[in-house]
Amino acid sequence: MKALKIRREPDFDRYLTALRRGKPAQVPFCELKHDPEIVEAVLEEPLVPQGTPEDDVLDAYWGNWVRCLAALGYDDVRVGCDIPLARRFVPANDTAVYSRGQRSWQPETEGLISTWEDLERYPWPQPEQIDFRALEAAAHHLPDGMKISASTHGGVLEWSMWLMGYVPFSYALYDAPDLVAELIRRIGQILLAAVEAMASFEYVGAIIIGDDMGHRHGTLVAPGIIRKHVMPWHKRMADAAHRYGKPYILHSCGNLTEIMDELIDYCAIDAKHSFEDAIMPVTEAKRRWGDRIAICGGVDVDKLARWPEDRLREYVRGILDECAPAGGYLLGSGNSVTNYVPVENFLAMLDEGLNFSGG
Repeated sequence: MKALKIRREPDFDRYLTALRRGKPAQVPFCELKHDPEIVEAVLEEPLVPQGTPEDDVLDAYWGNWVRCLAALGYDDVRVGCDIPLARRFVPANDTAVYSRGQRSWQPETEGLISTWEDLERYPWPQPEQIDFRALEAAAHHLPDGMKISASTHGGVLEWSMWLMGYVPFSYALYDAPDLVAELIRRIGQILLAAVEAMASFEYVGAIIIGDDMGHRHGTLVAPGIIRKHVMPWHKRMADAAHRYGKPYILHSCGNLTEIMDELIDYCAIDAKHSFEDAIMPVTEAKRRWGDRIAICGGVDVDKLARWPEDRLREYVRGILDECAPAGGYLLGSGNSVTNYVPVENFLAMLDEGLNFSGG
């Protein structure tokens, strides 16, 4: 096992301070996810060593994952539960710099549910079928000062669109609104059950839910639809997290300007993650909403993937100079650290955060 240079010891209080809009001594890091190929590139070895017995695979995987992020200076590790919700995928070749061979994409024009009969035939999981073994495996390896940010691998709107397909879902909003409402209700119930369970775990320090609601120019469906059907579930999940004293972080891609006030005031999110410069630079989001919620990430993934290191470092320093001095900011990518991001650029982003002393 390769020894990693320890860049910073974990301190979950630092992470919590920023999420609660305070100013920690150093800027914490926050990501929705890292692709496993990135973690393996940092480790310079597989997450699961060859010859690992099948019964030990999960433990080896999360043990190495935690070891990597802890050494890099993260205070949390994002781990998701496994909810057995089935959906369709379309395969495609993976051309990333750290290729996994094949990627999977969500088809937009078809899904598994289009009628009431489909809805009833669908194998809806029960709360007792939610699998928390990944969290338990990661928790076994947490060093002092580190906790898990727990996730559900998808949100209420996302799963609704995945199960119907985005195009059929959009038509069904008008052609079969009762079907859509029931679909969302069933998804919301199972996600809420997962959040309520995870928030109760002592080793879980925060809840982070990914639920993409927007595209570059606005929300994926009318804001009124999100307010009526989606936001009540985020409010319930945030309430569940808060009952256990855990922050609720929303990751959502797209332009959510029209609904941000409700996400903050009604849903009571503690932080927002995912920003893209072509929509709204994170510095602008910090100016608009940073006095009400914490702001996470914002290093544009396109720049993180394609810019030379010296130019990227200057860009990251600019974000830190504008976002970090007042507190309530956590450094990270604008979406996730994908396997088409050069590992040198990923480490350079973190390096700028570790060296930042502005204030």
